[in-house]
Amino acid sequence: VAVKDNFLIVGMPTTASSKVLDGFMPPYESTVTKRLQQAGGVIIGKTNMDAWAHGSSTETSDWGTTRNPKNPDYSPGGSSGGSAAAVAADMCIVAIGSETAGSIRVPANWCGIVGLKPTYGRVSRYGVVAMGSSLDSPGPLGKTVEDCAIILNIIAGEDPYDATTSSVAVPDFTKILNKGIKG
Repeated sequence: VAVKDNFLIVGMPTTASSKVLDGFMPPYESTVTKRLQQAGGVIIGKTNMDAWAHGSSTETSDWGTTRNPKNPDYSPGGSSGGSAAAVAADMCIVAIGSETAGSIRVPANWCGIVGLKPTYGRVSRYGVVAMGSSLDSPGPLGKTVEDCAIILNIIAGEDPYDATTSSVAVPDFTKILNKGIKG
């Protein structure tokens, strides 16, 4: 699993792609990455993003521009462009991004993969450097809808560290994959 550089991971620097945070080592783990690791996920590294998640092309990173692996002359979209590019380039099976207004769905589309912005409150924002905390939604990017459903099963759910998370039970999202969308 590759993770957008705005998620706090103990032992890995978090910069939100800004040199302002260069060298910052998080003192605690985000709920999303903790749940992934508890489920057996291996985090292979952080992915580039628009600095502070302010952008839609992954060109505003203080660490350089991310290119679209399908065509390097084009942008991968943003702000989760590094996560989408990593999946599209077969650097990882799935990645984690965050979205306020298109930052998962746009890069997924531009890179030819699947991205899912969960309903606000379905996935904890605890330990995520916020772009707009009242709108941010962490979510998965993968090669298939099934990949995203599996990851959403892991990361979704109520979190005592994030009062905006829903107490509604998390269904098994993989159980509805073959039902179609009719109706």
